[in-house]
Amino acid sequence: MTIDEELSMLEDHVRRLKVEYDMYFGGGSKRPPADLEWKTKSLLKKFSDGSRMNYGQRFRYNTVQQKYALYNSQWQQKLQIKEEGYRRPQDAMLGIQGMRPDQQHAAEQELKLHGSSVDAKPFSVAFSGGSDHKQVEALFNALSDARKHTGEKSSANLASFQKFVQQKTTQLRTEYGCKSVEYSVEMKNGQVKLKAKPKA
Repeated sequence: MTIDEELSMLEDHVRRLKVEYDMYFGGGSKRPPADLEWKTKSLLKKFSDGSRMNYGQRFRYNTVQQKYALYNSQWQQKLQIKEEGYRRPQDAMLGIQGMRPDQQHAAEQELKLHGSSVDAKPFSVAFSGGSDHKQVEALFNALSDARKHTGEKSSANLASFQKFVQQKTTQLRTEYGCKSVEYSVEMKNGQVKLKAKPKA
């Protein structure tokens, strides 16, 4: 099984976990989905170092890992309430519907504070203005994958992107007198950025 297939399986596991936990907390199931959760955690741990993945795959892993961490924070609070018994009417509502807004905000802040276990390192490549077709395609794919996972739409195609890179490279080489230009795909404030900087 390829890495992409296993990541698809991981995404499916997290979706199914949410459905099965919703059923459990809603009274439709007697037991929490422990077996499915074990499989999900095993897959998360398998790819936690990120060494076998390319930029797009690491980005995809981070997205599903963060989603699981947020869900898991909610599930643990609901399980605690369910085990201790509903002390107040609002706790009973919480057990079925989900966390109160202040608790959800706290969970999101905790997730942002700790981050994900894999650092989505910027994808970068240098161009000298020659026939760097394969490198341009790799940069285009990394940019497209990153935008896809953040929900951003891109109207550019490979041909127009290659023309843009060639023009930008020529412009920066002339302006700075450099031999090459390094392009990188980075994340800033939840948005994908393409950055270019001159290299000696």
